Amino acid sequence: MSTDNAANSSGGAANESAETDERHKNARQNVVAVDGDDNELEIVNRLDAHMGDGIRHRAFTALIFDEDDNILLAQRSPTKRLWDTYWDGTVASHPEPGQSQEEATRQRLEEELGISPDQYDDLRVTDKFEYKRYYPQEGVEHEVCSVLKLTLTDKSLDPVEEEVGGVMWVPYERLHENPRWYRQLRLCPWFEIAMRRDFE
Repeated sequence: MSTDNAANSSGGAANESAETDERHKNARQNVVAVDGDDNELEIVNRLDAHMGDGIRHRAFTALIFDEDDNILLAQRSPTKRLWDTYWDGTVASHPEPGQSQEEATRQRLEEELGISPDQYDDLRVTDKFEYKRYYPQEGVEHEVCSVLKLTLTDKSLDPVEEEVGGVMWVPYERLHENPRWYRQLRLCPWFEIAMRRDFE
């Protein structure tokens, strides 16, 4: 076996191991299944909720801004099972059973980007929508998604490699009005919806 082939084989094995770990992590977590009005129905397994035709469940996406109205885009890690390497604006996840959207957002901001609550003081829910999108051969998102916003007064970041592949600040209005300028960025579908609704 050549050196190049050996390296590729090793890299492939590492990627496969990371994807397996991600799948197993999801299998150990639960999400809140909801009706179309975001009323809780039952607690379901997170992996099950994203397989087959999906189970509608509660989710959130948090849009982070600086004081000049730039939005922080965060690239999803290559180890993510769904929408890996796509760009999100900025974090998205699911509140745990009994957890509020604000509590879940604060937790994910710290876990993914190292952002602590003393870096902002205006976290709030601004919108909510339902959507369903399939990711070929891997799964589906069927979510009632709350949109939260906040403004960083301290832009210090400490991204966690397992969660975030990269970050960049982008003028929010320009991103919406001139998508061709940013067509090299594949945007997560829930973020595209949230941004479109913001400018309607």
